[in-house]
Amino acid sequence: MRTLTCTILALIAFAANSILCRMALGVASIDPASFSTVRVASGALTLLVIWVISQSKGAKKLSGSWVSAGMLFLYMISFSFAYVSLSAGTGALILFGAVQATMILSALWEGERPRREEWLGLVMAIAGLVYLVSPGLTAPSLTGSTLMAIAGIAWGVYTLRGRGSADSLGETTGNFVRAVPFVIVVSLLALRDMNLSAEGALLAVLSGAFASGLGYAVWYAALRGLTSIRAATVQLTVPVLAAGGGVLFLDESISYRLAISAILILTGIGLAVTGKFRKSRVTV
Repeated sequence: MRTLTCTILALIAFAANSILCRMALGVASIDPASFSTVRVASGALTLLVIWVISQSKGAKKLSGSWVSAGMLFLYMISFSFAYVSLSAGTGALILFGAVQATMILSALWEGERPRREEWLGLVMAIAGLVYLVSPGLTAPSLTGSTLMAIAGIAWGVYTLRGRGSADSLGETTGNFVRAVPFVIVVSLLALRDMNLSAEGALLAVLSGAFASGLGYAVWYAALRGLTSIRAATVQLTVPVLAAGGGVLFLDESISYRLAISAILILTGIGLAVTGKFRKSRVTV
C-alpha cells in the first residue's frame, strides 16, 4: 500500500511538472535555462527546509551523490531546451521511449525476466502512447529529438540509481543541492538569451518545489517496492495524466483518441504490474 500510494503521488507530480513546463515555455514567459535554474534551486531550497525540520525526528544525514545529481541536471536542462523545438506529443514519446529503453535494458542485463503477459502489457502500453501522440510525429527537430532522448536516458539512470535508497528525502535533497551549481553555470552561459517574467518564475518555482522536489522524493520512496521494468512501465501513465490535465487547466478538448489511448495504456500497465517476475542471474 505504501508503494502504491507513493507511486500514484509521484506520477501525479510528474504530470503536473509537464503541465507547468508547457505553460511556462509555451507562452515564452521564461527561457529554458532560467526555467531549469529556478526549478532546481526552488526544489533544493524546499527540500532543504523539510530536511532540516525532519532532523528533530531523527532523520539521517544529507546524502545523495554527484553522479545522481549530474543525471538530474542533465535530465532537467535537456528537457527544457528540447521543448523549444519539439511539440508536446513528440517530446513525450521520445522522452518516455528513452526512459523505458534504458530501464528495461538495465533490468534484462541484471537478470529480470518478464513473463509473456507482462511483455503483452508493455506492448499495449507503448501502443497506447504512440496512438496518443501520433499527430505530433511528423518531421521532428533533430536537435530537439536528441536532447529529449538524452533527457530520457538521464532520467532512466537517475531512477535506477534510486532503487536502493534507504533515505529518499536525504538523497533527493542532496542530489538537488549538488545540481544547483550546474544549472547556474548554464544560465550564465545563456545570459544573453535570458527572458524571465514574474509568471514564468512562478511556474518554475511551482515545478521545482512541488512537482520536482517533493515529487522526486516520493518517487525514490516508491522505487523500493518496484522492479526496473515495473518502474519503467508505470511512468507511461504520465502522458495520459498530463493530457487530462491539459483538458482541465489548458482548455484542451477531450477526444476519442485520448480515451482510447488511456484505455490501452492503463490496461497494459495493469497486466505488467500485476504479473510476477521470475529472476535469473546471467553468468558469464
